Amino acid sequence: MSTPEVGRIVVHRRYVPYSHAHYAGNLVDGAYSLAAFGDVATEMCVRTDGDEGLFASYSDVQFTAPVRAGDVIEIEARLVRVGRRSREMDFQVRVVCRAAADRRESSADVLDPPIVATTARGVVVVP
Repeated sequence: MSTPEVGRIVVHRRYVPYSHAHYAGNLVDGAYSLAAFGDVATEMCVRTDGDEGLFASYSDVQFTAPVRAGDVIEIEARLVRVGRRSREMDFQVRVVCRAAADRRESSADVLDPPIVATTARGVVVVP
């Protein structure tokens, strides 16, 4: 555990399985990104406060590009404000790899630069 410092970053990466596709074009619902924000926020709270914390609110959620099954996403939490019990974070989901089934069923590409798919701000509370 360390002291909560503005600017601290926690990053997760994960593969988006085809079992999570809900819509045509293998699109994944927006709740997938919000759940990923919750996971990365939990790690941030554990690292800074020794507690999982509880999500209090999201604000300014923006879905700027699709997340699809077969993507590899990177989820970032950046600590932007530290209160007595609250921690405010900026979140971002970036698509870093994307399936390219048009070439071959198992083909995929590394995206450089990554595609920013979802952004948000959130507040968590720690004891």
